[in-house]
Amino acid sequence: MGETKHYQVVIIGSGPAGYTAAIYASRANLNVLVMEGFASGGQLMITTDVENYPGFPEGITGPEMMDAFRKQAGRFGAELRHEDVTKVDLTHGSPFRLWAEDEEILADAVIISTGASAKWLGLPSEQELMGFGVSACATCDGFFFTGKEVAVVGGGDTAMEEATYLTRHASKVHLIHRRDEFRASKIMQKRALSNEKVVVHWNKTVNEVLGDKESGVTGVALEDTVTGEKSTLNVEGFFLAIGHKPNTDLFAGQLSMDETGYLIADADSTRTEIEGVFAAGDVRDHVYRQAVTAAGSGCRAAIDAERWLEEKAEETEEANAEAHA
Repeated sequence: MGETKHYQVVIIGSGPAGYTAAIYASRANLNVLVMEGFASGGQLMITTDVENYPGFPEGITGPEMMDAFRKQAGRFGAELRHEDVTKVDLTHGSPFRLWAEDEEILADAVIISTGASAKWLGLPSEQELMGFGVSACATCDGFFFTGKEVAVVGGGDTAMEEATYLTRHASKVHLIHRRDEFRASKIMQKRALSNEKVVVHWNKTVNEVLGDKESGVTGVALEDTVTGEKSTLNVEGFFLAIGHKPNTDLFAGQLSMDETGYLIADADSTRTEIEGVFAAGDVRDHVYRQAVTAAGSGCRAAIDAERWLEEKAEETEEANAEAHA
């Protein structure tokens, strides 16, 4: 094993939050390591077209955008490693200890930007058609289905919200639910079900997403959970709305999380309850979940970390001066 490397800032995770944090922290002349993870780039790596990020009037693909973010972070001196952090010790204060397999890394400050992952039904066809008519973000991709019929699967507030949003663009929104009642709040149900464009399909599960990469989604194969009857619903878009899972298992027992696993940070900053540990992007945001809000959060985390490191350095300086007085 080689020498343990020590950095002023280690960023765990990539995507818009992690790379933006790296850009700001590196430009502040901090020694920065980004542990991007093997699945670097976050959810944008499975997004074909991004048209709502400022500065790209013609649009850009998700992977192209993340490549540009990554290069910009590298340009300012951030060290970028395409590896996962496999273990952390945040409970004994700064410097914090992180591990990539057997290699130990020390960090004066840690920025967590591990994101969240959409929950899937587990169908090979949904993964195959991801970005070709299958999406997990209506606000990201709804515009591409203007005037078309689409399907949304789910029964919670997220499904109601996605279905309601899609009525702005789609000609008809088919809401598919495996039970005969929704678990969504009454107000969210009312908002969705009162819209004449929304058609509910009760007691239905999706067995397959139909189509191919050339023609995109052409429909979904349904099965009635009560009768077992099978049917086909012709749609050109399929939206998963069964929730997201924040990628926070690594921090279980060390950082506070809400009931679904999102990290809890200060309302007015990115600080967690552990001094020197900051949370940015979708790992703490279950409301907006956009590339632009994640990037803004990454900027805030880098500035918060830089200021915290300055405060810590000043305190150390004062303590040393007192000791030698």
